[in-house]
Amino acid sequence: MTTQKNVELPDIGDFDAVDIIEVLVKVGDSVNENDSIITLETDKATMEIPAPFAGKVSALSVKVGDKVAKGDLILTLDSESENSEDDEEVQIDKSKSPDSVDKNSKSTPSQKNVELPDIGDFDAVDIIEVLVKVGDSVNENDSIITLETDKATMEIPAPFAGKVSALSVKVGDKVAKGDLILTLDSESENSEDDEEASNSPETVIQASNDVASEIISDSANENEIPKEEISLNPDSNYHASPSIRKLARELGVSLSGINGTGKKGRILEEDLKSHVKNILKNGNALEEVEVIPLSRIKKLSGKHLSKCWSTIPHVTQFDEVNIDQLEKFRKHQKEKNIKLSPLVFIMKAVVQVLKRHPNFNASLDETAENLVLKKYFNLGIAVDTPNGLVVPVIKDVGKKSLMELSEELSEISQRAREGKLDANEMKGAGFTISSLGGIGGTQFTPIINSPEVAILGVSRTQIKPVWNGSSFEPTAMIPLALSYDHRVIDGAEGARFMAELNQVLSNIMEMLL
Repeated sequence: MTTQKNVELPDIGDFDAVDIIEVLVKVGDSVNENDSIITLETDKATMEIPAPFAGKVSALSVKVGDKVAKGDLILTLDSESENSEDDEEVQIDKSKSPDSVDKNSKSTPSQKNVELPDIGDFDAVDIIEVLVKVGDSVNENDSIITLETDKATMEIPAPFAGKVSALSVKVGDKVAKGDLILTLDSESENSEDDEEASNSPETVIQASNDVASEIISDSANENEIPKEEISLNPDSNYHASPSIRKLARELGVSLSGINGTGKKGRILEEDLKSHVKNILKNGNALEEVEVIPLSRIKKLSGKHLSKCWSTIPHVTQFDEVNIDQLEKFRKHQKEKNIKLSPLVFIMKAVVQVLKRHPNFNASLDETAENLVLKKYFNLGIAVDTPNGLVVPVIKDVGKKSLMELSEELSEISQRAREGKLDANEMKGAGFTISSLGGIGGTQFTPIINSPEVAILGVSRTQIKPVWNGSSFEPTAMIPLALSYDHRVIDGAEGARFMAELNQVLSNIMEMLL
């Protein structure tokens, strides 16, 4: 005997109305408990809603594009009545011997809460990624969420193994030590068997064959199917639901070549099918490619720099500085086995000029209506690393000698390239310098590192003919580019800053005073 049960939207957090971007079942489908039935999308994330119990879909009450809130009816399931389940259990129990009961019965799962451990001196940290969902099985030390501080990210591991039974956080939440993240059920003895059954080769082959048959049938009506095989590498860095990603993997198709027609470029099932039909029709004419995921540092810095570029009105002042005197001094020191890069001289010169132009050693507050002038002189130095650009901070530059700055810069740059910097070493800068002098180039426009209001770009030193009043003579010239926030600094002030920096760098004696 079957009974009808309604499935309503559970509590998904502080959302009044959420878009349905995918309905994963249809009338007549059989679903198991915790199978995904719809996919929702908020401003920041997508989530799949699982079935709270098993049954057969007898009615659908929603469609793609609908907005739903807590308590809204999603669908109706025909499920086995409780009495029939009880009868079945009694029948099974009678047929079992004591030995077989002990050997085959499932152990009762125990629930354990996972709370945020001590992550240092942080009161509230943003969650930028939730790496698991309800129903996922995790092993001890598997990452479950990703946190982001002002300058660094960290993944929080599971302290023990289990199956996620409840999630207490979402992307965008702020968490502190002791906050509940999720609840885990310890794995039952037969869970592995269940998982193997649901992911058995027969199940996977049947699912992919259904779609492939439909695609091939449609394509056959248009043209003869070519013999080339579809053998593209699947890729996970595109906007698509887990079910679409799974289907693409089963068909052996990469999502990288598909233009999504769904909301925000999301790849829909129709897009995937159309792409496969096109390959079957025209053959695999794609060139060989390799898709490499961006490092976490590049993803985070890219997001930050995009925001800086789009929200700050940049002005860039260019200049070239005669550093003949500086280069002669460096050469003289090198003869005494003292190696000093041009960058440490630029750091000292910048601090001298910042003392006379305090608006450059400042930041805007959160309202962008107040300028916070900094009485200390900490410089951020952009460092190229294998994983992307990081900006460690050299503290109290004005109080240190050229030798001290050279040693500290060398040491902190090496640790940056090895990924050994902690968050505190990338905080507190009032002004940033980005030097490409060791690589090359004539000029570039550096992007301001908000909330700072200015940044200096340094390019490679070149020997150029410079007129001395009577003739041209070869001169070491270093290109500089000063980008500043036009809301805070006007063009005249920017030009004066660059002119004074030029004067200090040109006269080594003034810098060493």
